[in-house]
Amino acid sequence: MPLTLPTLSDQLPTTTHLFTDCPPTTARRVSVVVPVRNEADGIALTLDALRNQLTISGQRLDQALYEVLVLTNNCADNSYDQVRRYQQQHPSFALCVTDITLPAESAHIGTVRRILMDEACRRLQESGHPDGIIASTDGDTLVDPYWISHILREIDAGNDAVGGRILTYPEPGPARLPHLRDTTYRHLLAKAESAIDPVPHDPWPCHFQHFGASLAVTCKAYVRAGRLPVVRYLEDDAFVKALQRIDARVRKSPAVRVYTSARLQGRVEVGLSWQLQQWAAESQAGTCQQVEDPSITLSRFHLRRDLRLAWMQRHEPGNLARLAPLARQLGVATTWLVTQLTTCSYFGQCWEAIDAQFASLLQASEPVAVPITEAISWLRGWSAPPLTAPRKGGEHPRNTLKRFPSLTGSS
Repeated sequence: MPLTLPTLSDQLPTTTHLFTDCPPTTARRVSVVVPVRNEADGIALTLDALRNQLTISGQRLDQALYEVLVLTNNCADNSYDQVRRYQQQHPSFALCVTDITLPAESAHIGTVRRILMDEACRRLQESGHPDGIIASTDGDTLVDPYWISHILREIDAGNDAVGGRILTYPEPGPARLPHLRDTTYRHLLAKAESAIDPVPHDPWPCHFQHFGASLAVTCKAYVRAGRLPVVRYLEDDAFVKALQRIDARVRKSPAVRVYTSARLQGRVEVGLSWQLQQWAAESQAGTCQQVEDPSITLSRFHLRRDLRLAWMQRHEPGNLARLAPLARQLGVATTWLVTQLTTCSYFGQCWEAIDAQFASLLQASEPVAVPITEAISWLRGWSAPPLTAPRKGGEHPRNTLKRFPSLTGSS
């Protein structure tokens, strides 16, 4: 019988512990969490990939280093029975499973992933690993054989969290081309971002993904960030924003990889499957995807770089007086910008407020969406500063703000 849990507003009651038949051990550095709903057909392959992990040199990874926590929830199939059978077939594999039924208002991925990550954090802390690693994946996903080893390497390098590359199996259909275009566009933006506003902990090559199918975080960073937000969807994106808000070192490592399905019928309200549905509908209607004008996006990267420098030098004499040009670009008083830089505890917190101002001014100006094919072509022609690739009319991203009167403070 599944365990029926109460409605969750913020967290499970502190007296509720799951996986009580699988006590944590002091040897384990990593707790892998896998939320599962109706994945009976493929869950064995997911578990095979997690069981057969290798060291970076290609040797069998010591299974004492990690455990796998599977939480089946509100299933209409026999997912739980399949995991239990796998557990019995591989008794030396540290696999724990619990089946729960959540009330309708809480039966979503935000609740389930939060329950799992909280439980993983508790287990690691209680076993003497406050710097232990919570690694999240999904029930329809196959992790790379070196997934855990590369996560460990990135965390040991001083990072607080690691977003892995999420690759999909090539499946023909109307969503395939839009998906490839979106990946190309975001890859090119990530490359430009690394050139314009580089950060030491996430150097190029890096990528653009930080989602629940491959997301790892230390217990310390998880707690500092306020833990995973309990939201109905995009809980992973909300959590990474919380990490960025406290200046956590988030590495988007291309070496950390998983492979997931490109199915159109998913298990969450808004996620990859939902996005693929949208792209398929656009493709069938003959409509090209629209994305933000990349010159605007690059202007945002430039602005963040300049503000990051100002933040780092905020205690130096005369530095804040040099904020007037940036304030004019944003259409705000210099005193407002100074207040953001001097009162926020973290740069990420400061940037969140300033980026919201940037976005609000763009929304009040001319439309900034362009066909994704045009954006890709322009980004392929762009080169790192000093800029040499002109956009339409010979304009460069660095000068994009001049096209928006409200962003320059003029009327």
